[in-house]
Amino acid sequence: MERPAWAPQGIDISVPSVSRIYDFYLGGSHNFEVDREAARKAMEFLPGLPKIMQANRAFMRRAVNYAVAEGVTQFLDIGSGIPTFGNVHEVARKAAPEARVLYVDHDPVAVAHSRAVLEGDEQSDVAAADLRKPRQILDSPEAGLLDLERPVALLLVAVLHFLEDEDDPRAAVAELRDALAPGSLILLTHASYEGIPVPAERAGGAVEVYRDIRNPLVMRSREIAAFFDGFTMVEPGLVSMPRWRPEGPVDQEDPFAFSGFAGVGRKA
Repeated sequence: MERPAWAPQGIDISVPSVSRIYDFYLGGSHNFEVDREAARKAMEFLPGLPKIMQANRAFMRRAVNYAVAEGVTQFLDIGSGIPTFGNVHEVARKAAPEARVLYVDHDPVAVAHSRAVLEGDEQSDVAAADLRKPRQILDSPEAGLLDLERPVALLLVAVLHFLEDEDDPRAAVAELRDALAPGSLILLTHASYEGIPVPAERAGGAVEVYRDIRNPLVMRSREIAAFFDGFTMVEPGLVSMPRWRPEGPVDQEDPFAFSGFAGVGRKA
């Protein structure tokens, strides 16, 4: 397999990557046949996966605009993946040119690609760090981009479901929350069997595909609300992604868009 210029040296491009699979679902070009194969396998069970990812992105854009409207112009996007069109710094800067964005991912492909995209951008940076180790993120040299004495919007979009219970994702979120100034926001989405328009057994086939590529996908129910401990939920609370502050009538057309949960909370 030929290595394209954007794929960093030292990356095993024969192994599927969650961030490249996500890129494929969104119609991006930074993925390999091995990623497309895993994605297509998962789509045999959940044909609406691309729709779910699009609903994630649409929520992210609305939530970033909400944060800016609330006066929050610093963003910490953990599990940011490969930057695709309409990513956080583009959305935020359209509304607030001074916005600063720190992307964080533990996938070397996502980090290398983000570095290329952000080259020469003094208001954005990317750190190679893992959500399971919040101190690694907070103590990274790149974290100096953000002023933690002022409110920050913490984005955990489609990432917590890759942490298993033994990783203690609640403790990781709590540690990040405690490092943030009052008035900070958490912007979160999470996969769930709730809302998926196919039987859980069938959806479980897609979950198995992720387990096979050693990136287990953990479906959680409304227990996801526990990630908002220490935050006050912003209206309308924990809802399906299209129902979080829609900009117009909610399109009921594709039931897959209503899979999983989204919410925003504010730290007092």
